[in-house]
Amino acid sequence: MTLSNSLRTGPDERGHFGQFGGRYVAETLMPLILDLERHYEAAKVDPAFALQFDDLLEHYVGRPSPLYFAERLTEELGGAKIYFKRDELNHTGAHKINNCIGQILLAMRMGKTKIIAETGAGQHGVATATVAARFGLPCTIFMGARDIERQQPNVFRMKLLGAEVHSVESGSRTLKDAMNEALRHWVANVSDTFYIIGTAAGPHPYPELVRDFQSVIGREAREQILKREGRLPDLLVAAIGGGSNAIGLFHPFLDDREVQMLGVEAAGHGLDKEHAASLAGGSPGILHGNKTYLLQDEDGQITEAHSISAGLDYPGIGPEHSWLHEIGRVRYESATDIEALEAFKLVCRLEGIIPALEPSHAIAAVMRIAPKMAKDQIIVANLCGRGDKDIFTVAEALGVTI
Repeated sequence: MTLSNSLRTGPDERGHFGQFGGRYVAETLMPLILDLERHYEAAKVDPAFALQFDDLLEHYVGRPSPLYFAERLTEELGGAKIYFKRDELNHTGAHKINNCIGQILLAMRMGKTKIIAETGAGQHGVATATVAARFGLPCTIFMGARDIERQQPNVFRMKLLGAEVHSVESGSRTLKDAMNEALRHWVANVSDTFYIIGTAAGPHPYPELVRDFQSVIGREAREQILKREGRLPDLLVAAIGGGSNAIGLFHPFLDDREVQMLGVEAAGHGLDKEHAASLAGGSPGILHGNKTYLLQDEDGQITEAHSISAGLDYPGIGPEHSWLHEIGRVRYESATDIEALEAFKLVCRLEGIIPALEPSHAIAAVMRIAPKMAKDQIIVANLCGRGDKDIFTVAEALGVTI
């Protein structure tokens, strides 16, 4: 039964979360967007689709991912008990694969024969290339030239998996520009091509379906913390670029009023300088097919984002996050490049885990908050990616030559 006061029932029939979301796309794309919505609505109630999705998550991705008690980090910070939801242990090393499995199953239900995607850090690109190889579909990944330079290991992985990596030279040569180029390609090849969008943004129904596929993170975390601690956590923490790992963790808890939630944006060099914090430093506007908070100037021109983390280097945020921010259900803060690097080093040293720079922003917030909480309180932070891909970026930032 659906409760009328639930926060989990969105979006509405036009794809809106409050004033945010919707589908602002070229007329050429509307038939495909509507067709995707029809196929997704049918898939949601098809037991065979759920069975295939769940089977692949268990036997191909490796779910459920563990919920790990970070004992030494908890002792170091001296406050709340800290758990990591370890989605970096998934096949391909990040949460991105959950969504890619779901979307490629949809693509095949729709009879599409070619796959495209955009990527920033490369984790979504690797996950897309992986599922394309698994199901034998040709795949093109659009990636900003600057991100190609700083994420070489993932570029090589994508090519090994058989994908073509298309270097995007326009704009700031990062994730925003890769998504622009992917959308342009999609408009010109809409008849046979499926666009696997990597975050909970874009035109409706993408924010909804990405959230639904990623909600396995929160469902598992809910069950696991109840088993470990006998109660729900006091605080959930996740990093946010577009926000797919965060909404995946948060959504199953939205109606649990006793559970607080914190999304952590990338403050880059500082909120008064170059950053990628769309909620802290942006305003509502339209980009990539949806209305949401964006970094933009007074004329509505998108301004460049900056983060040491390529996966957070995006000037927007998923529309459901914008809505949760406006209604006050989720609190949003930010962490700078320097704070993320300190968190990265601390988790390496204390827990023997090399986190990606994306979740390092979430851990930076945990470092600020946990010491102020009581020892019997519980934090669950999503470790949404592993840091192998980031070692060159981190080494450069620390002045180390490797």
